[in-house]
Amino acid sequence: MNILISGASIGGPALAYWLTRHGFDVTIVERSNGLRPGGQAIDVRGPALDVAARMGLLEEIRAHRVEMRGMSMVDGEGNEVYRSEEHTFTGGELAGPDIEILRDDLSQILAKAAGEVGYLFGDSIKEIVQDGRGAHVTFDSGLRRTFDVVVGADGLHSNTRGLVFGPESRFIRHLGTYLSVWTAPNILGLDRWQVFHQMPGTGWGGGVMSVRGNSEARVYMGFESEPIAFDHRDVEAQKRILRDRMGGAGWVFPELLEHMGKAEDFHLDAMAQIHMDSWSSGRVVLLGDAGYCGSPLSGQGTSMAMVGAYVLAGELAAARGDHTAAFAAYERELRDYVRGNQELALTNKARVEAQQAGEEYRGEVFGEVVGRLSLKDY
Repeated sequence: MNILISGASIGGPALAYWLTRHGFDVTIVERSNGLRPGGQAIDVRGPALDVAARMGLLEEIRAHRVEMRGMSMVDGEGNEVYRSEEHTFTGGELAGPDIEILRDDLSQILAKAAGEVGYLFGDSIKEIVQDGRGAHVTFDSGLRRTFDVVVGADGLHSNTRGLVFGPESRFIRHLGTYLSVWTAPNILGLDRWQVFHQMPGTGWGGGVMSVRGNSEARVYMGFESEPIAFDHRDVEAQKRILRDRMGGAGWVFPELLEHMGKAEDFHLDAMAQIHMDSWSSGRVVLLGDAGYCGSPLSGQGTSMAMVGAYVLAGELAAARGDHTAAFAAYERELRDYVRGNQELALTNKARVEAQQAGEEYRGEVFGEVVGRLSLKDY
């Protein structure tokens, strides 16, 4: 089979790895001119650790992990009000088996492991026409090719999903928060540490964590808001939105916003989820955030993409290329796992709101969700 994957972040390269091992021919199309730099610290957890081990990449991923000793919460003057050397805001329990790693580092590892895969960088899908012979794809560049299967692994604002399934508004559920991230100098001189500040009653906050041997930092800022209309490819427009929302913020936020102006990897987007009755239509199927985004509030987006890639490739191989049977099995295998992780985002949001209100939270805990899927052998 000849398979096209749209998106070269996490799910795309992970799927390419498994598909090539099962004997499929793979092409990845990516709108950027190469693997995108930057991004937040992400987590490989639960069954995704097993997937990484089956890829032979677990130790390499662990070697590139974000090393943290702990975290602090500070007030508007920078005075520490809370600290922990047992868990962090971005990565959870430090003593646990989970691996926190920068998004671009994991992307590079997966792309390298995928091996001989054809890439179409700086291009995107313009049209998909399906019939009994295949999915006939026209690209923005004018290139035309036919594939047996097309996989949309192109994120929350999936172009593939829009072309085949309809407008994003039918599937997206906003969670009332926006998050931004970018790379900046380690201005606080942090040593494997992260510091966050949340202004009570304002709906905004953020923090800094040192990465890559303390040589640089990742900055996070977020704010509560109803959905905002903006071009998701217009980075300068995104920066203006954040400046407007964070105006008057204390602590070191003004200095961090100055560094934002020079950041080449700045990204801002909504905390949102994607809910769909079906992840496939004909020869087109969705993977990861494109089909079932859980939002960063779940802490599970990376793991769902890696697990989804393993299962989708395995079911295509088990069905001997019968995409209809494979897609149905893919959904049966993953639906409960995805549902639990999407619900986790909502319980995490409720837990944070309860803590801010000084109330006790009695909802579901993380460990009850990640262990719900046992991986099949393909």
